[in-house]
Amino acid sequence: MPSMMRTSGCSSARAAEDFRICSYNVQNFNMQKASNYKLIHTLTRVVSRCDVCLLQHVVDVDGRAVNKLLAALNRYDDFTYKSVSSQSLGNSPGDMQQYVFIYRTEMVNLTGQHQYSSKQSFVREPFVVQFQSNRTAIKKFVLVPLHSEPSKAVHEIDRLYDVFQEVSKKWKNKNVMFLGDFHASCAYVTRKDRKKIRLFKNSNFSWLIGDKVDTTVTDDTNCAYDRIVVHGEPFLKAIKPFSAQVYNFGKDLKLPQTRVLEVSDHFPIEVRLKGPASTEVRVKGSAPFLIQATPLLLLLLSVIGQFVL
Repeated sequence: MPSMMRTSGCSSARAAEDFRICSYNVQNFNMQKASNYKLIHTLTRVVSRCDVCLLQHVVDVDGRAVNKLLAALNRYDDFTYKSVSSQSLGNSPGDMQQYVFIYRTEMVNLTGQHQYSSKQSFVREPFVVQFQSNRTAIKKFVLVPLHSEPSKAVHEIDRLYDVFQEVSKKWKNKNVMFLGDFHASCAYVTRKDRKKIRLFKNSNFSWLIGDKVDTTVTDDTNCAYDRIVVHGEPFLKAIKPFSAQVYNFGKDLKLPQTRVLEVSDHFPIEVRLKGPASTEVRVKGSAPFLIQATPLLLLLLSVIGQFVL
């Protein structure tokens, strides 16, 4: 069996340029999947691009599958990868899932974790973490994951506002990012449903993955299920323009769709944070440009950016 090559120079050079946060629904990631060498190698190549990576739909009560992935990551490059995981969450014994955050210890420090508790609000309550980093313009930030129950997507996305209120008060930190497979598109969340969702109605929340983006793998679906949302001007300013996107690793790594689907029927999504020395983009001396950007304007800018950048 071939070994995974260590890629120290490439990874170290990339890490010096940006800080990447990723989210990936790995679709029933268990020991059977972790024992598939080709699959774990593909997943290692995907996760190793990220300084922090949220994995959803992990089914790994004893931690063996995640440990196998961590071992592969720690052989792959010169970073040290660790993980923090929720307990198994869900309403049905046959569908219990975990949230898992994998992170580089050289890039971030885990400073807090909190299991939100409200069975009336979520099937899989968010397992919230707080990180601190000297490699980013924003020093402390909170990540709130959600893998929504499709039939309850509108209700659960709306209740993320309650999670925001609780954790921002707990840690005295309003630099909060929501990420995950929200099922926030197609039949599960329509335009009419948005008036029921506080994260849509409140202009302090910016949706960085647009409605027209397809986060699914197969040609049968074209839906922006997976999303990244940030709260507040400071966090929005700390994000690199046009960096929120789907990572089509099939195209990037030249893999057939069958190999991609072995991992999941979703693609990962990602966003990059500015480094501590980054300067703000200003328009003729006015306030920082991104502060004024609404989610719709951000979507338009991302389209323009594809032609300009």
